[in-house]
Amino acid sequence: MNGPLPPLEDLIACPHCDTLHRATALMAQERAACARCGSLLMTPRDRSFLHVMALAFTAMILMIAAIFFPFLGISSHGFGHESSVFEVAMAFSDGWLAPLSLAVLGSIAALPVLRFAGLIYTLWPLANGRPAWRHARRVFRLVEELQPWSMAEIFVIGTGVALVKIAGLASISFGPAFWAFCALIIVTVLKNIYMSKWAIWEAIDR
Repeated sequence: MNGPLPPLEDLIACPHCDTLHRATALMAQERAACARCGSLLMTPRDRSFLHVMALAFTAMILMIAAIFFPFLGISSHGFGHESSVFEVAMAFSDGWLAPLSLAVLGSIAALPVLRFAGLIYTLWPLANGRPAWRHARRVFRLVEELQPWSMAEIFVIGTGVALVKIAGLASISFGPAFWAFCALIIVTVLKNIYMSKWAIWEAIDR
């Protein structure tokens, strides 16, 4: 940005490369992207809020299915077993391994669900043209702070690496929870594409 620096409330910083841009009003079909790295900066409020909220609802449903439905089935020499993520985590719930069980469920399931619920709480009144609910600013800030700790995507990647190593030892079948996790990753990516943090903060302030 060239020339004198405008007031801080008229500036928007890229969340990825910190480049400063001047915030301007957008038309219904316009989107603003970073001039340096191309990251999404702004989208029209009436369109993005509804999309993000719908995707957050979808992600919560997929997360519940991914936790409690069978995730993988393993069979070898006539013996087979299916288990869900919840059952695997509960297998470590006795004795001194109990904190590990809580950490697994928290990072894979609880924190992502909490983030989706926080997004819905923040965006529901805004998407319907009403003022933000009480504590919306605090809730949305918590949603942003929890993002690095929500590891559902990392869990799927780690599972894929483990499957490569055990594929030669047993027959593996994917349960509905595995596909729910894959769909969850796609929904999360779409949510990030549609979500404009600047537009949400601006709407909360108004």
